[in-house]
Amino acid sequence: MKRLGKVSTYAKQGFLILRSTSIPALNDRVVDKNLQVIGIVKDVFGPVESPYVAIKPRIKNPEKYIGEVLYIDKRRNKKPSSASKKSKKIKEGAKRRPAPQKRG
Repeated sequence: MKRLGKVSTYAKQGFLILRSTSIPALNDRVVDKNLQVIGIVKDVFGPVESPYVAIKPRIKNPEKYIGEVLYIDKRRNKKPSSASKKSKKIKEGAKRRPAPQKRG
């Protein structure tokens, strides 16, 4: 669990905005001190030294988290992407579909 920062605002677009000391990865899970999932990182903007982070909440009443410290959840493993499955090489000796023939 890594400290992300203290929530400063709830924007009318539906994001919790906070100031951070580090740059989180997009789609990282954000939790509170009780490890309850609050949302995910959707945007990082502002100066590199202390960026702002926009969090898309997954909870009801996100306004109650204004002034609270939130954390990045590093415990949970992310699911492998479908791109990694497609990049696997075809087994040697396996039949491959022939390339389409041009007409004309």
